[in-house]
Amino acid sequence: MAAALQILPRLARAPLRPLFLGGPVARLASGMALAEQARQLFESTVGAVLPGPMLHRALSLDLDSGQLKVRDRSFQLRQNLYLVGFGKAVLGMAAAAEELLGQHLVQGVISVPKGIRAAMEHAGKQEMLLKPHSRIQVFEGAEDNLPDRDALRAALAIRQLAEGLTADDLLLVLISGGGSALLPAPIPPVTLEEKQTLTKLLAARGANIQELNTIRKALSQLKGGGLAQAAYPAQVVSLILSDVVGDPMEVIASGPTVASVHSVQDCLHILNRYGLRAALPRSVKTVLARADSDPHGPHSCGHVLNVIIGSNALALAEAQRQAEALGYRAMVLSTAMQGDVKSVAQFYALLVRVVGAHLTPPGPGTSVEEDEQLYELAAKLQLPDLQLKEALEAVAGAGSPVCLLAGGEPTVQLQGSGKGGRNQELALRVGAELGQWPLGPIDVLFLSGGTDGQDGPTEAAGAWVTPELASQATTEGLDVATFLAHNDSHTFFSRFQGGAHLLHTGLTGTNVMDAHILFLRPW
Repeated sequence: MAAALQILPRLARAPLRPLFLGGPVARLASGMALAEQARQLFESTVGAVLPGPMLHRALSLDLDSGQLKVRDRSFQLRQNLYLVGFGKAVLGMAAAAEELLGQHLVQGVISVPKGIRAAMEHAGKQEMLLKPHSRIQVFEGAEDNLPDRDALRAALAIRQLAEGLTADDLLLVLISGGGSALLPAPIPPVTLEEKQTLTKLLAARGANIQELNTIRKALSQLKGGGLAQAAYPAQVVSLILSDVVGDPMEVIASGPTVASVHSVQDCLHILNRYGLRAALPRSVKTVLARADSDPHGPHSCGHVLNVIIGSNALALAEAQRQAEALGYRAMVLSTAMQGDVKSVAQFYALLVRVVGAHLTPPGPGTSVEEDEQLYELAAKLQLPDLQLKEALEAVAGAGSPVCLLAGGEPTVQLQGSGKGGRNQELALRVGAELGQWPLGPIDVLFLSGGTDGQDGPTEAAGAWVTPELASQATTEGLDVATFLAHNDSHTFFSRFQGGAHLLHTGLTGTNVMDAHILFLRPW
């Protein structure tokens, strides 16, 4: 089997095929058969949130009447449609919108990561690129996902377009993860450098992402509903691709079309908490002093329709449908899998043991203590949407193969200087944990992949493992514990079995965080 599975530009490979034939022949091939199915399910997961399918689900255009329909709302087009966008997935979203809207689109401006057009062209993904004589102007910036002068120029061009609109106009806003760094427009006299310095100081002193976003919005012309205010009185329709757990629209790209709910007092409280209020630059003090308690005002967003068109939940729902078509009893455990990767790996490994005991014939099984430990681990991870109890009840006595799905974004505490990413690290840790227990007559496979196609600073999207990983690695002279100690998961998987366990997709042009696929198949 080829180590790489190319997802794009084709949305589907060969039809998914059930492989549950029974008998020793099927068991002999089960490891690679499950791996192929896991890869295809991952492909389905990503395919559900690619720009083309997403935009065509969200928008429909009646060519005869010129009516643009977004969900249950309709808008009359008469040379009054404009487009702006910002984010890592926005280039492909804009290309899909351009194809769908045609001559109705008057003008557009998008802010995308530096080098993305060349990367997509090199990968042969023409569907992610704008037409040669596009009406959409493209700015590339935010190198290394950091706000810079190029991104600032893009933000100012977007603001200029928005401010020139009238009540007869319609502004289509495309938003994806990474949009915050690609839309930096500090409120004068605050400079980009001053805003960045303050953000870095807050982060260094332990401020969380919510606190950082509160400060960013207060000092930004476009974040926290600022773009919606700039476009008033034009109608604004925002199509949002979520890369944030829970899909909070005010957090994704710092909510440029969502009214801020924070006041200046909230900002001052945060600055006091981290001992930075006294050291603020004069420009920041000036902006905070003259700001209203709610600078962009909820009243200014009444002309806005915000729509989540792509999310981890939507992607996993498609994977669940495909798994059920293969004959699995499939369930989505959570779309908010987060927390330390070590704890997440322990949770998955113990989940395998507990679920496996439900699937296999009566035997030693798991103890009540192990069941309780699983629930304790789940509580420690604080997953708001976890369907653990429902999953265990669903598989009890099933006897059929099970596919458990989850998504989110675990975190890795760096201890070494190795090469890897959170998906490869999670897979390696799960593989190491699974090898510690006898699992009985059952095949198990776990896959973790980033839906953007890039896991950390590597060319892999993730990796897949089975319980035999540790023992097989030992025969190749590879010590799993050593690689984990150095956060060197990519080096491990590159060497292990010739890299066959790596998941290669190339850049996908989308991002809804990570997808986790767990197969359990009784013999």
